[in-house]
Amino acid sequence: MIRVEGLTHVYQTRQGQELKAVDGVDLNIAPGEFVAIIGHNGSGKSTLAKHFNALLTPTSGRVWVAGISTSDAGRLWEIRQKVGMVFQNPDNQIVATTVEEDAAFGPENLGVAPAEIRRRVDEALQAVGMEEYARHAPHLLSGGQKQRVAIAGVLAMRPACIVLDEPTAMLDPVGREEVLGTIKRLNRDEGITVVLITHFMEEAVEAGRVIVMENGRIVMDGKPKEVFSQVRRLKELHLDVPPITELAQSLAREGVPVTPDTLTVEEMVQQLLGN
Repeated sequence: MIRVEGLTHVYQTRQGQELKAVDGVDLNIAPGEFVAIIGHNGSGKSTLAKHFNALLTPTSGRVWVAGISTSDAGRLWEIRQKVGMVFQNPDNQIVATTVEEDAAFGPENLGVAPAEIRRRVDEALQAVGMEEYARHAPHLLSGGQKQRVAIAGVLAMRPACIVLDEPTAMLDPVGREEVLGTIKRLNRDEGITVVLITHFMEEAVEAGRVIVMENGRIVMDGKPKEVFSQVRRLKELHLDVPPITELAQSLAREGVPVTPDTLTVEEMVQQLLGN
C-alpha cells in the first residue's frame, strides 16, 4: 500500500536554519495493516505521516502510494483519494452545517453522481455509528462524535488507507474509546489500511504493528508484544509503556504466573485465573 525508501525531510526554520525531521526512513505498509506510530514530540512521526498522502513531499528519497510516486505532481489528487487524513482537531475538518452534508463534501468535489453520494454518505455514517445524527449540526456534537464525523467524511471518498494523526489527543476517555473502536472496526470489517499516530500507549497496543520513532528515524518496529516488552528501551526513548505491562513485569519478577509481555487487563485476568 505504502512504500518508503530513504525518505528524508528537511524544514527551513525562520532563522534560515535546516531542521531534519525525517532522516533516511525505509518502510513498507501492506494493504489491510493496522500500524501505530509512536514517539515523543519532535520525533518525526507526524512529518512521516504527512508524506503518506503527499501533504509533504520528500527532500530526498521516495514515497509510493499504491505504486504512485508522491513526487509526481500530476497525480496528487489520485494519491489523496487513496489515502485519507484525519487530524487532531475535528473542528478543522468539518465544513458543513449538518453531519450528512459534511460527509457529502468530499464526494461532491470529486464529481460523484448524486445517487452515489447518497449511498456513500449513508454507508460512511453507518460505518462510524453516526447515522442517527445525519441531520444534526456538527457543532452540537461531543468531541468523540465530531471526530467520527470527520472520519466519515474521509470514508465517503472511499480511500484504501486512512492516516490518523493524534485523532484522540483532544478527547476525553469516552471520546477516545468511541474513536478507537471506530478505527478498529474499519480495519477489521472493511479491510481499510490504518496508520495511527498516537501518544497513548493503550491505543498503540490495539494495532497489529507498532513503529517507534526517535530523531526522525525508525528505532523499533514489531508486534505490540515485541515492542512493549522492551520496557527499559522505551523508557530510554522517553516513552511510557502500558501500565498493565509494567505491572506484569513486576509480578513476574516476584514469581506470580503472568507473562511479562502482558498488554491488557483482560489478558492478565485470564492468566491469574489460570485460563
